[in-house]
Order: sequence, then structure tokens, then C-alpha cells
Amino acid sequence: MRLIMLDTETTGLSPMKGDRMVEIGAIEVLNRKVLSGEQHVFHKYINPERDIPAEVVRIHGIDNAKVKNAPTFKAIAQSFLDFIEGATLVIHNASFDLGFIMNELQLHGFDNIQNVQVIDTLAFARKKHPNQRNNLDALCDRYDVERGHRDLHGALLDSELLAEVYLGMTGGRQFSLGMDIPSLPASSFVQLPEQSRGRDEQTETANMMKRKPLPIEDHEHEAHFSMMQRIHKESDGKSIWHHPELA
Repeated sequence: MRLIMLDTETTGLSPMKGDRMVEIGAIEVLNRKVLSGEQHVFHKYINPERDIPAEVVRIHGIDNAKVKNAPTFKAIAQSFLDFIEGATLVIHNASFDLGFIMNELQLHGFDNIQNVQVIDTLAFARKKHPNQRNNLDALCDRYDVERGHRDLHGALLDSELLAEVYLGMTGGRQFSLGMDIPSLPASSFVQLPEQSRGRDEQTETANMMKRKPLPIEDHEHEAHFSMMQRIHKESDGKSIWHHPELA
């Protein structure tokens, strides 16, 4: 199975509040072997087209000057989609990174990746190691993955660490049938605003249809119809509803 270990760095925590990506890193793993070489690695710094807060710079070290001349996500989107095509993405806390990626793709009019298969190593780690710290640093320590060269967060470095952690959690580098973690489509982790809105509207309509109709007295019905006739007449027949008795 072809896997892509993926990580992003961002300007903040929420793409819905205007935060954007500043770095994306991904590494290919095939048949439980971490592949090297330019064709197996995707790494880009990204101009977020907004300021990067100082408190975030302290986490990943990427400031405005570093990405001033970097490409926008729109400029790299197609090459990213080409790189991940046909692969399963492996992400630590998938909903976070996918939220940013899917939001950017939508903003710039690219096909979304809602059907791409995704493995969330954070969810798996929580099941495998309940009631323990399961961030990437803790998992590196638990599976003896060297991280001494990691002073700051970085998308490419974290993807490399994630590859080793994933292999450690699933039995090591020796290929073993059935050791990989089950995957889910990206849409299982992220709902874009219009998808969420449609789902909420369907739920609201369904709930309304379950309600018992309100009792209406004859005089109330007559008063309502009389008002409809009046509006229809005074608007010269341009009322937005249609009722044959009003014609």
C-alpha cells in the first residue's frame, strides 16, 4: 500500500477564522519502506497572504519574511494533488490538517479530496495507548524514534518522524499482512461549511416534518386567506406565491 505521511504548519488553529497554511510536508512510504529522493518527497513553504502571529512563529519558526517570496497555495495545489494521487494519507490529528487543506482547495476552485483515504495516527494511538500522552513527541519517545534534532515544529521533519512512529505502531519495517491501520475517507474527518450547512438544513426540515400540525380555527383560516387576497390585489397580482383562487 502506498502511504503519504503528511503534516502542515499554519498561522493559527482555524481555517474558518481566516488562518492559512505556511508549510506543507509529505513523504512517501511504500511496502513499509520510507522512500528517499526528490520524487518521493513533497515540501513547500507557502505564502499565506496574511500576517503570521508572533505566538505562532515561536512554535514553528516561520515568520512573514521567510514566506514573503514563497508561492501561494493556489500555485502549488495541482502539484500537491498529483503527488498524493492514488495514495492513502497518514496524518497525526487528521481533522486539523485536512481542514486547512480542504479549505484551501475549495477557496481556489480545485477538486476536493473528500474521497481520499486517510489514516489518523492520533486516533489509533489513543486506542492503543489510552490515558497516555499521544502527541508526536510522546510517541517518538515511546517507539524510540530519534527526535533530538527537532527544536521547532516543521512539516517535513514531522512527516519524517510520523513515518517512523507509524511503522513502530504497526509492527516495524518488516512487512506483515494486516498490520496497517484501517483508513477512512477524508470526509469522515472534515465537513466543509456548505456540506455542514446542507446537513443541518436536512436535519431541521426532518425535525419540522415530525411536528404535529398546529390546530387552526376556521375564522383564522378565513382571516389569513382574506389577507392573501388583499396583498395579491394591492400588488397588481405580483405576489410571490401562487394560489388558483387568487387569480
